[in-house]
Amino acid sequence: MMKRLTIIAMLLCVLASCGEYNKVLKSSDLEYKYSYAKRAFEEKRYAQAYTILSDLVPIFRGTDKAEESLYLLALSYYENHDYLNSGSYFKQYYQRYPRGQYAELARFYAGYGYYLDSPDPQLDQTETVKAMEELQAFLDYFPKSDKAAIAQKAVFELQDKLVLKELQNATLYYNLGNYMGNNYESAVITAKNAIKSYPYSKYKEELEMLVLRARFKEASESVEEKKTERFRTVIDEYYAFVNDYPDSKNRKEADNIFKIANKRVNGN
Repeated sequence: MMKRLTIIAMLLCVLASCGEYNKVLKSSDLEYKYSYAKRAFEEKRYAQAYTILSDLVPIFRGTDKAEESLYLLALSYYENHDYLNSGSYFKQYYQRYPRGQYAELARFYAGYGYYLDSPDPQLDQTETVKAMEELQAFLDYFPKSDKAAIAQKAVFELQDKLVLKELQNATLYYNLGNYMGNNYESAVITAKNAIKSYPYSKYKEELEMLVLRARFKEASESVEEKKTERFRTVIDEYYAFVNDYPDSKNRKEADNIFKIANKRVNGN
């Protein structure tokens, strides 16, 4: 019985809230609408909050409520997990109020929202790049912020996501081999560009090993007149790899590659 009464009471509250919300939407009283929007936000009815604030923000521009209402609009979208819209409004805020009360938070949430929205590595990484740019800008403007460590950690994760995508691309080239061209060379170029762009990535060792494998396969499958020179390149890549990762889990494979390449070049 008590459970049933509780459910009925909750339904009555929802209906009352919806009734007031519809009343607010039709109202011309700006103070009433703004007060309701802030209350809706506090009660986590974010869609109601940003719907009302979307109408109020242009009206409030140039008034004493302009700054707070724009920030609250952006934050309502953010809390509702609509990071595309929240990022757009946070950016509007910090561009309009670069020294505003909420400038630090606006820059942080703009980038962190894009970070949360960043897609899997195999998909287009436009949002990932955007997240990195926003978070790096936040760190440049507010290096001593209490959210700086969170932002830096997110930047490293985003970088690794971009590197992983390049590792996947390089691996695809490697697996294609000599199909319709020298894909081993494309694998090497892709991997080395990733290493150059992100030298501290956790995927650096995998990229360097892939370069060694690709050079070895390229040399092994070359025409006879190119084999010696290409196996010399394999040896160079081997020394570079073992110098960086002497205790690599791939050391045995690397050593075997070196032995074959050295025999082809020096005959011993």
